[in-house]
Amino acid sequence: MLNLLLIAAPWFLNAPEPREMTDRMVPAGYQGNYWGPAATQAREDGTLPPIVLTPQMKRWEDWGRKNLRDGDVVFRLGDARAAGGWFPMSQFLAKVSNSKFSHTGIVAVEEGEPVVYDTTHTTVARQPFCVWILDNIGNFGVKRLRPDLRDRAPLVVGFCRDVFVREVPFDYELGLGDDALYCVEMTEKAFRHAGLKLSDPVRIGDVEKAEEYPLQLMTISIASRWVLQEQLTFERAVFCPGNERQGIWASNKLQEVVPPTYTPGYPPLGDHGVPQVVLKTD
Repeated sequence: MLNLLLIAAPWFLNAPEPREMTDRMVPAGYQGNYWGPAATQAREDGTLPPIVLTPQMKRWEDWGRKNLRDGDVVFRLGDARAAGGWFPMSQFLAKVSNSKFSHTGIVAVEEGEPVVYDTTHTTVARQPFCVWILDNIGNFGVKRLRPDLRDRAPLVVGFCRDVFVREVPFDYELGLGDDALYCVEMTEKAFRHAGLKLSDPVRIGDVEKAEEYPLQLMTISIASRWVLQEQLTFERAVFCPGNERQGIWASNKLQEVVPPTYTPGYPPLGDHGVPQVVLKTD
């Protein structure tokens, strides 16, 4: 028995890193949203140090500057974790919904540089695209409004800037109200603000592979009773990044710019290469 405990102890004591890459960029002791309005202004006026780009980040910055536009929806597979780092929540949500992605954000080109409006575990965030992409551990993709709908892009971006300035909190209950937002919900509501419905919410019990993961979904539902104000039941309707059949990826109002493209190298970053794809023309 003692030998078994000695063998198992390192596994229990050395939990996987629970923070995503962009969380690790936050200076020790910093209080608040490092990607929120106050911190963004502090970097601009020199109160906080500027973001230092690695060669890989510089490649992504150059790629984004050339290829991304206002209102583009960027998709990625994230690595957000629960249970002290042991449970890969983002990867599980992608698997159970049969999606290559767990996460969405909206691009805005500001002063010539692409930034992504998204949500963190506290509130709405604004990150340079070359920072946002660091939290990708698998497939990356981009979709864009159809040419006949692109005049709505300013309204989409305007919604993102508004909820960013107002610091709307993160929606841990995954509700459909407007008092809190999670990433895919913010994306959907930004387009609805512009008069465009991209997708319908899907009951958690109806996502494509829910029947393959009943134990995991039940465990999450039961655990949510103790940590959230509202339990996440199988009846809860949620917005999904989706696939070719459901969710935002399936929207007929968007056209594919970058198909699901695997970007290896996390962690460590390694090459983290930009997509070698031919962008579709208008």
